[in-house]
Amino acid sequence: MGSKVIIRPQPTQEKFLASPADITIFGGAAGGGKSWSLLLDPLRSIQNPHFRGVIFRRTYPQIRNSGGLLDRSYQIYPLVGGKCKTTTLDWIFPSGAVISFRHLKLERNIHDYQGSEFDWMGWDELTQFTEQQFWYLSSRLRSSSGMRPFIRATTNPDPDSFVRRLIDWWIGDDGYPIPSRAGILRHFERKDEQIIWKDEPTPNSKSITFIPSRLEDNQILMQSDPGYRAWLLSLPLVDRERLLMGNWNSRAEAGKVFKREWIQIVDSVPRGREGSGWDLAVQEKQISGKDPDYTAKVRGILAEDGSFTIVDAWETHCTPAELDGLIRATAQQEQGILQIFEREPGATGAAYLNHIRQMIGPIGVVPRNKDKVAHVRPLSALAEQGKLKILRGPWNALLISRLTGFPDGHDDLVDAAATAYNYLAGINIKEWQGSYSY
Repeated sequence: MGSKVIIRPQPTQEKFLASPADITIFGGAAGGGKSWSLLLDPLRSIQNPHFRGVIFRRTYPQIRNSGGLLDRSYQIYPLVGGKCKTTTLDWIFPSGAVISFRHLKLERNIHDYQGSEFDWMGWDELTQFTEQQFWYLSSRLRSSSGMRPFIRATTNPDPDSFVRRLIDWWIGDDGYPIPSRAGILRHFERKDEQIIWKDEPTPNSKSITFIPSRLEDNQILMQSDPGYRAWLLSLPLVDRERLLMGNWNSRAEAGKVFKREWIQIVDSVPRGREGSGWDLAVQEKQISGKDPDYTAKVRGILAEDGSFTIVDAWETHCTPAELDGLIRATAQQEQGILQIFEREPGATGAAYLNHIRQMIGPIGVVPRNKDKVAHVRPLSALAEQGKLKILRGPWNALLISRLTGFPDGHDDLVDAAATAYNYLAGINIKEWQGSYSY
C-alpha cells in the first residue's frame, strides 16, 4: 500500500476554498498560492459522475508552460485517481467526473462553447480576459449534476481591467485591499449590461466576493524558495507595486516608469557591446495641426558591469524614401556598430528587414511587442538600479523628457532605446534565432 498524502490549504487559501459566494475572486499579488487553490477547489465534486468543470487560461501555451496549470495539476490530480487525456487536456476521475483546461485566445472563441454546460468554472489570471468573455461564459454555468454551480477566479492586479471595477468595493482609495472587507459577500444583478448592487439577495441576484492574497500568505513558497521575494523586489516600480504589494491602482504613467533621479549624466563612455536601436515611422513630414510619430535612433553601450550608457539619440520625421537614405547614411557613419530593429509581425515585417539587410548588411532584430510598457520594462528596471547612464550632450534634455514622460506623449526615442538595450542584453531575441538570418 502506498503512503497517504495529505494536501492541506494554508489559511488564506482555506478562506478561498470555503467561500460560499457564487463568484469568488482570489489574488492581488504574486506568490499567494492562487493557482494551487484554483486546482484544489473543484476536487470536492469529483465523486459525482456527472460533474463537469472547466479552467480557462487566455492562451494554450499558458496552460502548458513549465510550472503552469498543467504541470501543477499533475502534482495533485493523480493523487485522487485522475488521468489526463493529453490530446484534449481533460482530467478524467474514477467516478467519470471531468475537469478540463481550455483557452480563449480570441474574443470569438466564446462561441465555441454555445450549448456547453459546466457545474464549475475557473479563471486563471482573470484580468487577462475581456469582460465579454467572462460574462458570456458565465451563461454556460448551469448544472445538470444536481450540484450548485460556482465561478472561481484568480488574478494579479491590473488597474485597467474590468476586474478592477468589479471589485472596487473591496479596494481602498490607495489601491490596496481593505482588510475588513476581505471575503464579505455582496449581491448584484445585471441589467442592460450594468451591474446593480443589492443590499440583500434577491431571486435574480448572484453573490460575489474578493479575497486578497500576498506572498506572505504562502509560507510554504517562502520557505522552499526564499529568493523569490528578491526577484519580485528586482522588478520595475509599477510591477513591484502590483505583484509584490498587491496595489490595484499602480499603472505605468509619466514619471513612474522612468524617474529623473534614476538617470545619470556621465562624461566618459565604458567599454562594451555597442549598438544602435531604431524605431521606424514613415509618413510625410510634419503637417501643421498634426503630430505624427518620429523615426528615432538611440546608440548605446552595454558594459561588463551590466550598465547601459546612451551615447547618442535623435528623432526626425521622414518620408519612406528619406528613411532608406537615413538608414544607409547612419550605417556608413557608424561603421562597425550594429544597427538593431524591431520585427513587425507577418511577412511584411520580415520582408522590410530583408530590404534593410540588403542595403546595409547584417542587422540585429528583436520581436515587436505590442505592449510598449512591456518592451521598455527591462530598461526601466535597469534605470531604477542606477545603471542607465547618458553621455553629456545637447540632446540630453530631449531624451530625458521622453523617458520621464513615458508612456505619455511621443515614445519613439524610448522605444528605440529599449530596442538597443534588449538586443545587447539578450532579451527577447532567442525566439528569433534559427528562424531568420539577419
